[in-house]
Amino acid sequence: MESRLKLRALLMAASLAALSLFLASQYRRRRRQKLRSGSCYLRTDSKPQQSFKRVLADNSYAPFKHLKRKDSDDEISSNVHPYEAEIMALLNNPRLEFKNRPDDMDLTMKDAYVWVETVPQLEELADILAKERVFAVDTEQHSLRSYLGFTALMQISTQEEDYLIDTIALHDSMGILRSVFSNPSICKVFHGADNDVLWLQRDFHIYVVNLFDTAKACDVLLKPQRSLAYLLETYCGVATNKLLQREDWRQRPLPEEMVLYARTDAHYLLYIAHCMVAEIRERDDEESFGRDDKLHFVLEACRRSNAICLQLYTKDIEASPGEAAASSLISRHLNGQGSASSDALDTQFQDVIRRLCAWRELMARVHDESLRFVLSDPAILALAEKVPSTLSEIFDTMTQADLNAESLSASFPSPSPVVCSHMDHLGHLFLKKIGDLNDLFPVILQTCLGQNGSCPLTVCNYPLLVNSTMKLTNRVLSRQNGSKSAKQVTRKASRQLFVQKFSCKSPVYHNCRIYANDGRLLCYSDRRKLEWYLRRDLAKVVDDDPPAIMLLFEPKGRPEDEDNDFYIQSKKNICVGCGEGNHYLRYRIIPSCYRMHFPEHLKSHRSHDIVLLCVDCHEVAHAAAEKYKRQVAAEFGVPLFVRNIADSKDVRDPSETSELTVNFEQAGVSPLELRTAAMALIRHGHKMPPKRREELTQVVMRFYGGREITNEDLERALLVGMSSHERKRLEKKRGLSLKRNKAEVIPGAEQKKDDNDTGVLSIAADQLEVGRLDCEKEGAESSFISDEGCGNSLLHCDSVAEEEAPISIENDKNIESNKSEAFNCEDVHAVDIYDDEESRTVQNEVVGIHDSVNGGAPQPKHNPKLSLLGHGPHGKQVVDHILQEYGEDGIREFCQRWRQVFVEAVQPRFLPAGWDIKHSGRRDFGEFSVYNPAKKASSDAART
Repeated sequence: MESRLKLRALLMAASLAALSLFLASQYRRRRRQKLRSGSCYLRTDSKPQQSFKRVLADNSYAPFKHLKRKDSDDEISSNVHPYEAEIMALLNNPRLEFKNRPDDMDLTMKDAYVWVETVPQLEELADILAKERVFAVDTEQHSLRSYLGFTALMQISTQEEDYLIDTIALHDSMGILRSVFSNPSICKVFHGADNDVLWLQRDFHIYVVNLFDTAKACDVLLKPQRSLAYLLETYCGVATNKLLQREDWRQRPLPEEMVLYARTDAHYLLYIAHCMVAEIRERDDEESFGRDDKLHFVLEACRRSNAICLQLYTKDIEASPGEAAASSLISRHLNGQGSASSDALDTQFQDVIRRLCAWRELMARVHDESLRFVLSDPAILALAEKVPSTLSEIFDTMTQADLNAESLSASFPSPSPVVCSHMDHLGHLFLKKIGDLNDLFPVILQTCLGQNGSCPLTVCNYPLLVNSTMKLTNRVLSRQNGSKSAKQVTRKASRQLFVQKFSCKSPVYHNCRIYANDGRLLCYSDRRKLEWYLRRDLAKVVDDDPPAIMLLFEPKGRPEDEDNDFYIQSKKNICVGCGEGNHYLRYRIIPSCYRMHFPEHLKSHRSHDIVLLCVDCHEVAHAAAEKYKRQVAAEFGVPLFVRNIADSKDVRDPSETSELTVNFEQAGVSPLELRTAAMALIRHGHKMPPKRREELTQVVMRFYGGREITNEDLERALLVGMSSHERKRLEKKRGLSLKRNKAEVIPGAEQKKDDNDTGVLSIAADQLEVGRLDCEKEGAESSFISDEGCGNSLLHCDSVAEEEAPISIENDKNIESNKSEAFNCEDVHAVDIYDDEESRTVQNEVVGIHDSVNGGAPQPKHNPKLSLLGHGPHGKQVVDHILQEYGEDGIREFCQRWRQVFVEAVQPRFLPAGWDIKHSGRRDFGEFSVYNPAKKASSDAART
């Protein structure tokens, strides 16, 4: 009997072993099939961070750039905290906002909480937090499937409510909370905030000011433990499972137990902080008895907490990729051997480890994966010891090493998808096809991100290609495929990233309906306009899907009565040229250099002339527009650019702004020629041939009236012609340093120095974007790339409003006058703020620049609010001439000409119904409309 039982046991064990071997072989077979596929796994396995439009800490080797504060006139260096002054003030004079007794607080955790996943919800939360004096914060990070990691969830708790913020869905909008976290009058409670503070800087440029850290309070109170689990159990009697901290916080929706864990960490934190502050105050009272030089424990806890806020996030950058990891592995292996074994000391062993560590780091950066996910340490050691000669041996060695280390799991497939997709790289390393490690970088980038790269470009890995290695990669491609290949790689990569970053990520047309109070359809609109009416009780909802409202007052006119049938037609979210629906961006048919100078009532609602185009059709339309601008310039005798400018006085004080005289035919130099010459002298003047340097120097001297120039003059010349708005926008856009360039670039030029010299506003030549300040320059290529990388110039002229409806509201006795002009007063789209601000600035404040078209008036002084680098002056002169000669009918005819140019160039087949070249744009305005000419005239008179 016993023998039979033993036999059964042996058979069962043998069966299990056979089954295990079968499953293992099947697993390896499936992995090998993936290995032969040759395409990157990211083509089908997308990750949440691939949807981010902007990543502050990318995977390149460029240092992290910290926030440049708008409210500070001083330039902040990269190693100085942007809120250092506020934090130092709190360190010198700590303050606490905990005034309630802990007994007064309700510890009950309600079932309900607020899940924040939309921008309006986030804005509402920011308003709520701005009114609080103290709130608790915690974050959950994800690091396994990301090279640097990212914040996957933020928990915020007030005394009334718990908020869970989906930082993945709101990644690009989390800056909304920036002002709340940096407000020194609001205390933020964390536990162990050393990492949270850095993570918030890394992901969102959020800087914490006024912090109370309960972990630091534990240190002051000499608690036996400082973990949050200990504090929860001690003060609240709550147990928490800290293993959930390692779960995948990217998943949506979150499981119930993870939601509970996330809420618990922040919900009880305020109560714990109140209890600990009460204990610290009691200790202060006890220790202070009879002592004059007492230690204030409350102040000490505050100081230690706020000292954490002074930390600055930095990226770890090694001189050689993977060198630190390789040294650590070699050292641990030696220590594990107990003695210097022959294989451990072998040069080949160490060389293989360094190669594998370098390959692992580069592939982790390209695919935005953690090092441990790409290739485990045990696998690296096993490969270095065995040095396999075939791909199959490499595969089996890694799998067996991970099995032996018990690291094979759902989270750590072995080999990883990265290895399976790029096994040929490993083969090249072992077969010494890549001899020098320095050649590894360009080979990987060419294979993964090059012209026919196997891996998708993302905002995380694109800077790795552009900022660090593009020149090196281009040299490799040039040797192999000719010089043309490098340009193709750059153009394709830039175009792909342009589409990913700047095309519309959500539908432009919501096709919501607005009805008059008599039931007639007024227009199709977006949701925000509906919400505007509903918030003010000016309309009621009549349908939910798609949303529709009916106005509760009598609007001025009807679209069909005013020949505006376009506005009562639904619109598709596709390219009007070719029908492309995967990506599209907005395009202005009438260039903004003209339209910005139209009378307000003629440009108040311009959605008729804003269409959706794919990238390719956009390029065609842009090229045709640039060509027609030159025809307009010849027809009206108005040059596209100001031809000559001159400095009207000898300004030697760098803090003083020079005055410019605009000359079209007289002595002087064109603004672009001046900037080009000045930049060349600053960047390359010291190594130029003397003849060329003299030619460029003469160009700059003509601007300054022929006098000798200094380095300060060159620096000022870089900014000549830029409007004040352009200077601010450029600084904000790229975070450029406006400090003086102290290098002497003109031989023999004297540097003027003064004890109180604050420096001339100048832009580092290697950072300045020439030809990008206005997308409408003469001869501008309709391309998506430039010397600086992605061609964002298209964005300046095409970031335009969404749907707009021609509704004017008459004065209604039952409606307050400030409500009576709903669209016309309040309807401002966030995406249109820049264009409208610039239009108003130029329209209201710029003095016209006249030439022979306007009667040959004397040359005026340059108004610094008007840019001379783009087509703005040209557009203003053309529009002024049309208004003077032909009136508003001439403007309408001018618009029709531009629509004809667009139709002939793009030949659109998918224009919305009702779109017409001869669209008049005529409309009536209610009594209170801001676009009513009579109202505008009266308001202008009141201002004067």
